[in-house]
Amino acid sequence: MIATIFGEFKPLRRFGLPAYIALSAALLAVRFFVARPYWNSGWTKWAEFPTQINSGAKYLFSQEYKLHILGTAYDMPFPELLAYFASLGEVILPVLLVIGLFSRFAGLGLLGMTCVIQLVYPGAWALHAQWALAALTIFICGPGLFSLDAGIRKLIKA
Repeated sequence: MIATIFGEFKPLRRFGLPAYIALSAALLAVRFFVARPYWNSGWTKWAEFPTQINSGAKYLFSQEYKLHILGTAYDMPFPELLAYFASLGEVILPVLLVIGLFSRFAGLGLLGMTCVIQLVYPGAWALHAQWALAALTIFICGPGLFSLDAGIRKLIKA
């Protein structure tokens, strides 16, 4: 279980240390790329973090956001609860991703959020595909060398 959470993607080391450092720098850039839009969006939804979302977020989830599934638009289930947890995820998951702590979990969470966002805004698939591929890359490859996960992995092995 610990190896799954903090484990290293071994193929990244195949080409030696300089390539591993370069690939880790690229993964750091990918982590920032996928975290930024969620972070920016998340802070617009809070009246008082982490206890109260603002009325605009409640309105969006109850009135504006619709799930477009097979050509039919459906209301969001439990809109206020969903607004709270989505807003919380938009703030916490990017932080975890950027610092590289539980990165695979954070990447998977943002991948799931991206899939839901795609159902809400089906016409923006090109942008959502970029976010999804970035999150999937972190989920598969992990955060690389420049992360707290890598430090924890070293401590566990030592």
